[in-house]
Amino acid sequence: MSASGRSETTDDLLAALLDGMDAALCAFDADGVITHWNREAERILGWSAAEAVGRKGFAGWAVRAADAQDVEERLMAAQDVPGRQVHEFALLTKEGGRVLVRTQSAGVPGADGKPAGVYCAFSEVHAQIDLERSIALSEALMDDASWGVVLVDVDLRPAVVNAHAARAFGSGRTALLGRPLGELLVQGVEELEGALQHVLAEGSPPAPMELWVSVRTPEGVRRRCWRSGFLRLGSPLAEEPVPLGVGWLFQDITEARQAALDTAQLRFRAGQLHRSGRAAAECEDPAEAAAVRLDFALAGFAEHALLDVLEQSADPDQRRLVRMAASPPLLPGAEAIPARYAPGHPALQALDRIGSVRTSAPRGEAAGSWARERQWPQDAVHVLCTVLRSRGRTVGALTFVRAASRAAFEQADAAYAEEVAARVAADLDLAGGGGGFEGGVTTRKNPHKHR
Repeated sequence: MSASGRSETTDDLLAALLDGMDAALCAFDADGVITHWNREAERILGWSAAEAVGRKGFAGWAVRAADAQDVEERLMAAQDVPGRQVHEFALLTKEGGRVLVRTQSAGVPGADGKPAGVYCAFSEVHAQIDLERSIALSEALMDDASWGVVLVDVDLRPAVVNAHAARAFGSGRTALLGRPLGELLVQGVEELEGALQHVLAEGSPPAPMELWVSVRTPEGVRRRCWRSGFLRLGSPLAEEPVPLGVGWLFQDITEARQAALDTAQLRFRAGQLHRSGRAAAECEDPAEAAAVRLDFALAGFAEHALLDVLEQSADPDQRRLVRMAASPPLLPGAEAIPARYAPGHPALQALDRIGSVRTSAPRGEAAGSWARERQWPQDAVHVLCTVLRSRGRTVGALTFVRAASRAAFEQADAAYAEEVAARVAADLDLAGGGGGFEGGVTTRKNPHKHR
């Protein structure tokens, strides 16, 4: 290829590159004559390259006469100083309108190192301000935002994590990058990944959602509730929307949500106690009333209830519990059979403590065999035993059983169970004629209750 051919190819390539730029660009030679003018400059001001190239400066066509000298001096001064110079001034459109632009200009050295001209990139000020705001917002979100912000790539792995999110995960920002979400969350990862996949496929959801997750931290596993919003991220450079990932913003609302749940739970349980009291009041048989109370108590609380009553005995030291009812509720009667609990059984511990005992199947041990050894239902995983007391005497023990689908019993559950037990004990005491259980009751009083 000849030298002239290579020159033409180079010029064509340069023209194509300039016309493909998103920023408006023009160039001046050392005398201030325009040598280049791209399509974005034409779009902003309306002057074509044919109309702009060859003119000396902007005077007389793209700037007001009163501003022409100041604009030219500021632009051409970039030849004599290092680095880029940033200015703002008003230019004129072909239709006569004014456009406030922000320019970045820099000198172009020649082959001999001397100034050979200036190139100037410019854009409308409002567009530049929008860009700067977007960049400032991104930096603020990634640094000091009060929300956790995680940018997740299309493989559902964190690509960028802000400081708030890193603290929520109990880890450093860089330590979270590129790791599968399953390594960061013990529970809730399926719901989170499902939400992220939905956003990638369908777009951003209309409203935030609440996610309960268990986070693996150096201090242990923590159960948290995160109010989360999701945004699908698309490339602004592609002709068609190409998903780059998902922006996930979340805020920890565990305390507020837990307080709301606790309030709703207390309201429901108070309602159950009220309804059970009214139903029990309609029972002629006090033993039937006790069974009715247990039936109401099980709703939303446990799968099974076991009612054991102390058997009457001439020897107060010989304690034996008799299974009088179980869920589904069976009325106490003459067919009750002894509950052969081994020493140290939680029900016997509840009698000794005159309080409540909570226990759960040990990890790694078969729940079925663990339950059978203690004469509990086969699906027992979490158990709460509490004492039955009436008129200062121990009447028996009440056991609530939860399956694996429920959480372990907590202190608030023990308080509710004790409230139910107090009412059941009064019914059983009345069923015994006011003194039917005296032969086998424990009259020892213990003001200190252990949970």
